[in-house]
Amino acid sequence: MTLPLHTLPVRTAGAAENMALDFLLLQRYPVPTAARFRHYEWRTLAFTFGLSQTMDYIRANLPPGEGFDLCRRPTGGGLVDHRHDWTYCVVIPRAHALFDAPATQAYRDVHAALAGAMQALGEPVALQDKRHPTEEGPTICFERPELHDVVNTVTGAKIAGAAMKRNKHGLLLQGSIEKSRVGAVDWEKFEEHFTAGIARTLGAEVVPTPWPELNESEVEGLIEQYSSPEWMENR
Repeated sequence: MTLPLHTLPVRTAGAAENMALDFLLLQRYPVPTAARFRHYEWRTLAFTFGLSQTMDYIRANLPPGEGFDLCRRPTGGGLVDHRHDWTYCVVIPRAHALFDAPATQAYRDVHAALAGAMQALGEPVALQDKRHPTEEGPTICFERPELHDVVNTVTGAKIAGAAMKRNKHGLLLQGSIEKSRVGAVDWEKFEEHFTAGIARTLGAEVVPTPWPELNESEVEGLIEQYSSPEWMENR
């Protein structure tokens, strides 16, 4: 039986709700054997940051001004500016071989599908093939490309990165593409190519799927948690 890749409808939400929904697609999806993909948008100007980041660092590196919607992600990684990005998440179920592979393999495979989708639309991109010396401390996501990030081959600039979380339910990858670093991309066509590429990588079949019925009280509770000072300051 072919693994399904459920592609879910676009939702626009605040930062805490977007993070909560991504996490619940990992934790509570009603078809746990299916892979999941969603592209989503932001209700207001938003930034997210990784689970291990400190608030002192985040506050020091936000741009001047106020009114940003800010949330700590359930995944790792650095500070991500979502004001001009194309955001998505992929969940790989526990039963798939990539769940047991090193995390770098899933990261590379998803980004290879992303790069292939960009290349199909004429964008000069490739995967970063060099590892930088390990640096301690927090990071800003798009400052420099890391191994297997997607880069513009003309400018060398990073155009796509991601953060991951693995638990007993599966592997969650939250990804971001900086739109200002690519050309006039047709994003609907890009999404078609991208999801087809992920499906090929997983040996899956793309299945457009309605939004799942999640427990509303659990959704609301997690949004409240992700909005709380305790969650924001928890490192």
